Amino acid sequence: MNKSKAMPYLLIFFLLLLKVSAFRILIFDTKSVWHIAFVEFPVWALLLALVLLIFKKRIWLSAWIYSFLVSGIFFAVTLYSRYYTTIPSYYDLQQATQSSTVGTTILLLIHPTDFLFFLDVVLLALIARKWKEAPRAPKLKYAALGLAVVSAATTIYAIQQPIIDVSYFAKENGYAQSQLVQMYQQANETAHASSTSLSAKELEALKGNKYVPANNHDTFGLAKDRHLFMIQVESMQNFVVGRSLNGQEITPNINALLEESAYFSNVFQQIGAGTTSDAEWITNTGLYTEGMVPIVNKLNGSPVPSLAQTLKGHGYGSATYHADDIEFWNRDVLYPVLGFDEIFSNEQIPEIKQVGYGPADEVLMDFALDELPRQLDAYERMYSNIIMMTSHTPFVLPEDMQYLDLPMEYEGTHVGHYLQSIRYADEQVGAFIKKLKEQGLFDESLIVIFGDHSGIHGSPLSYEDDVLLKDFLGHSYSMKERYTIPLLFTGGGLFEAVEMSRLGGQVDIMPTALALLGIEHEKPLMGHNLFQYEKNLLGMRYYLPGGSFIQSEQLYKAPGAKLPDMLLDIKTMEKRKKNSETKKHTRDVQKILEYGDALLKPYIQD
Repeated sequence: MNKSKAMPYLLIFFLLLLKVSAFRILIFDTKSVWHIAFVEFPVWALLLALVLLIFKKRIWLSAWIYSFLVSGIFFAVTLYSRYYTTIPSYYDLQQATQSSTVGTTILLLIHPTDFLFFLDVVLLALIARKWKEAPRAPKLKYAALGLAVVSAATTIYAIQQPIIDVSYFAKENGYAQSQLVQMYQQANETAHASSTSLSAKELEALKGNKYVPANNHDTFGLAKDRHLFMIQVESMQNFVVGRSLNGQEITPNINALLEESAYFSNVFQQIGAGTTSDAEWITNTGLYTEGMVPIVNKLNGSPVPSLAQTLKGHGYGSATYHADDIEFWNRDVLYPVLGFDEIFSNEQIPEIKQVGYGPADEVLMDFALDELPRQLDAYERMYSNIIMMTSHTPFVLPEDMQYLDLPMEYEGTHVGHYLQSIRYADEQVGAFIKKLKEQGLFDESLIVIFGDHSGIHGSPLSYEDDVLLKDFLGHSYSMKERYTIPLLFTGGGLFEAVEMSRLGGQVDIMPTALALLGIEHEKPLMGHNLFQYEKNLLGMRYYLPGGSFIQSEQLYKAPGAKLPDMLLDIKTMEKRKKNSETKKHTRDVQKILEYGDALLKPYIQD
């Protein structure tokens, strides 16, 4: 093939090389020529070569379509990683349509330079006008063969490596290879199933505690025979509790409620890709999620030993409330396997005062209260699971739902919108508690209030937002502010202004609530009673790199796609030097997560 015949093909592959290089630099902050030329590029180039060979009569059109699709993938990965600070899998990108507010969120994430990924698409169109139709390239099949050998070698090598963290794995082995390996492992999931088994004593020992049977806990039965209300507040982070802005409390109702609550101020989210639905899973099962795949999308329909199932054996009826489409995040599968007697979605909850995902929280909460009289006639005791969602990103509320008079510098900012939405959510929590008291139910109930996950994170935060957060907090926004959620246990006569700073996770919510109710759960739980145990060791997948851990004294963030590993003091968030304990906790948390995976196996699809 002479030089003139080769030129169009050289240009097509050169443009792809530039795009792949830009992708590697942007996503992984690496300029490694080796990883670009011999790991990442060959797979994309092989796919391009195959496309050109298959559609050899339409070289420019096929090259243009392929380039456009790759640009779209790189564009989507960039936005996703900017928001979640983790690298998405092929599965995550398929879930982009799960959010009804995705359009607004995407607009917050886009940088004008992101569209440079499509520059080669434009250039290809211009080049095609010069060459019209590129000549056939008889030697292209030999190039494809060479690319296939290199791609196969790197992929086979990648398959032999453990995926502890997907982002770091993709950085070291190539993004395309990481997707292929995940597909391979998912297809052979049974063969990779964990056989780890831990006794309750062994599990507590890994966390640093001496095991005590549940019925011997000091708080066991403190709220015996009470109704249970679990109130999950969308995007509520712990740093807003007790704080004010220009003399205005962000959470005045929760602040007042603290006087008759036990408040855990050092509880970490543990959700994965399923975000809010993962939080529902964890708090209703006491089990971990898989992390990379929303657990609701893998359930096989088998009944799960859940909070509702256990309470049912003690005379409780159960109901769950979520004012959205029941098929959103497969809740039409989730709620039945959790054993709820009654399920309420937007089909039953009035679709009025629509904000973001659906009816405003005030509509949801009033609906749940209106159902109570009938339920209390039907059941001896009641468990109500209420999922609030008005305070969901992008946090923009109508004026009549804004309770804060924001300073001028907060107006129109992401932080300002967030504080307004949390203030609204707090108002609805306060109204709900007030009505329970008016109906005489507060003294007969255990009410658990908690946040599902962080709301302030990722690219929507501008430099201006960072400055506002620092001013609001009195220090720079840290991982602790991002990942800690408030957790309150309250009810008439139960507690008086108890605040506990011991480490907790979302897996601890269910066992703590059951202990207060004086009920034992027959199946293993990953969490424990927060009133009983002082030490803890938590895993968090997806939002922290694999190999990370949260321990009572320190937080270890394993190396990720861009940043090196770091060890932080859990109280001050100042850096520490790694030591032998760091390796031990890393090994121990891996055992805990593997045990969690083993407990999941009966309930998820292979």
